[in-house]
Amino acid sequence: MASEALIGGGAAPVKDVTAANFVAEVIEGSHEAPVVVDFWAPWCGPCRQLGPLLEKTVRATAGAVRLVKLNIDENPEIAREMRIQSIPAVYAFKDGRPVDGFVGALPESQVRQFVERLAGGSGGLSAIAEALKMAKESLGAGDAASAAALYGQILQRDPGNVEAQAGLARAAIERRDLRKARQILDGVAKGNASHSEIAAARSALELAEAAQKTMAGSAKLRARLAQNPDDHEARFELATGLFGSGEREAAIDELLALFKRDREWNEEAARKQLLKFFEVMGPADPLTQKARRRLSSLMFA
Repeated sequence: MASEALIGGGAAPVKDVTAANFVAEVIEGSHEAPVVVDFWAPWCGPCRQLGPLLEKTVRATAGAVRLVKLNIDENPEIAREMRIQSIPAVYAFKDGRPVDGFVGALPESQVRQFVERLAGGSGGLSAIAEALKMAKESLGAGDAASAAALYGQILQRDPGNVEAQAGLARAAIERRDLRKARQILDGVAKGNASHSEIAAARSALELAEAAQKTMAGSAKLRARLAQNPDDHEARFELATGLFGSGEREAAIDELLALFKRDREWNEEAARKQLLKFFEVMGPADPLTQKARRRLSSLMFA
């Protein structure tokens, strides 16, 4: 069920417009679906902050709302007609007339509320948002195949969806297709490379790649620890391998044991690796929360 098509088709939700097609795309187009007009200019810093938020939120409506972007430097006559005095300025059109708008860069939550009102409530955002939710749930339940199918549908509809790119990479990692995961992450736009979801997926891939090498020699690592419990390098490598192969709680136990024995070893490598584990699992994961409490108790003991 999770892999059934959930994302509908429809007109492209984001377009650049000029004075030549403003009437067709905005005035006439708003009779088919609400149209958000983003008045911007290349020199405007707040415009560069607001633009991606508008695009992300409008794309999530899967066509229920459209976005057009108009460069006021190249189309000053439209800016004059709309009495645009400062940018970014955003107007919403419905049934041929402006119905809402705002000036200045808003936080994502307010941008979302603005678009939701045009879509007739949160239901307008449900297509992609619901698919993302289902994909994440499938991945969390260990059903990487269904998650991958859903993320693939989302990317067909919205090729630049960062959450779907990160999720598809994670699904590939769960299926031990590390080459595919690397291809997906290498294909992420440079501007999204530092996105938290992408960063976490990269960390997960690095740990999985390390685990492939480490777990082949896990018996030797365990033998080294049995002979010398203070062999910190062996414990660190074993923890990394365990985490990358899915034994996350055991991996955390090993790093906490290492931290307790020698927190300063290798420039606090145990603590730093634990933070990397937390990034991969996410702050809401119960195991992350439990491990953070255990780490804190050791740090302040």
